[in-house]
Amino acid sequence: MSTSFIYRHGSIYELLMRGLYGRHYGARFRAIAELIPDEADVLDLCCGPATLYLRHLRRKSVRYTGLDINEGFIAGLTAAGGTGQVWNLHSDEPLPAADYVIMQASLYHFLPDPEPVIDRMLAAARAQVIIAEPVRNLTTSRNGVITRLGGRFTNPGDGEQPRRFTEETLDELFRGYPEHVEQRTLIAGGREKLYVLKA
Repeated sequence: MSTSFIYRHGSIYELLMRGLYGRHYGARFRAIAELIPDEADVLDLCCGPATLYLRHLRRKSVRYTGLDINEGFIAGLTAAGGTGQVWNLHSDEPLPAADYVIMQASLYHFLPDPEPVIDRMLAAARAQVIIAEPVRNLTTSRNGVITRLGGRFTNPGDGEQPRRFTEETLDELFRGYPEHVEQRTLIAGGREKLYVLKA
């Protein structure tokens, strides 16, 4: 199946996300931005239309690089004056080094085996890895129609992604990194869980 409609245009993607998160939409980005100091090196994986950078991090004068498989998202970031690279994170290629390596609402793309990408993030980070992942999702709805629709519209360009984390399965994953976990908390009205790992 080709790339889902919502991934073809940054404005459509952002409109849908605003609808999903409602009044908590801005808070999900602020929770991450508050962890990043001014002038830090930031690597944002699966950056999408780079809303985190364009609306929250650019004013902090960070040195930002966004990676995404979606050429349109990267073109939009570049046109807005940011730095981005088209990158398939399913490859084993080492990630560029940065002080802070971020992934928001994208770890599910690597199920059922997300550990390799987390390990590459830890190897690339000089200070911290920051991962925020939805734990309340359309694809885990008890309504079968909603679940199927949620799965059908989750192809970023490399196949549909029907699997999602719950809070319990996300916590279980990070119990495998006890020496790294520094912080964990629910954000965005409880829709996402934020994990901060020391490099």
